[in-house]
Amino acid sequence: METVNKLVSDRPVVVFSKNTCCMSHSIKTLLCDFGVNPTVYELDELPRGKEIEQALLCIGCNPAVPAVFIGGELVGGANEVMSLHLKRNLIPMLRRAGALWV
Repeated sequence: METVNKLVSDRPVVVFSKNTCCMSHSIKTLLCDFGVNPTVYELDELPRGKEIEQALLCIGCNPAVPAVFIGGELVGGANEVMSLHLKRNLIPMLRRAGALWV
């Protein structure tokens, strides 16, 4: 858990992902289409990726990826991000975190 906290603490938007996960791809595309430049950690490419994946599961990310943090706080996975977007709450949240300026 400490590793996850360290990775998300000083970034406006962090996405834990896997290259093979289509939902991770969709969330990264959505954020980039808004003009957000998220920090992305591809767990299948990191030496400690399995350890980070287990930590994400322990904090309630199920499935573990995608796991999206905005402003250092866990937002959730694809369902939660899409729900925020459909309720028009995602963009204001991204602005408050400093990920969007317009």
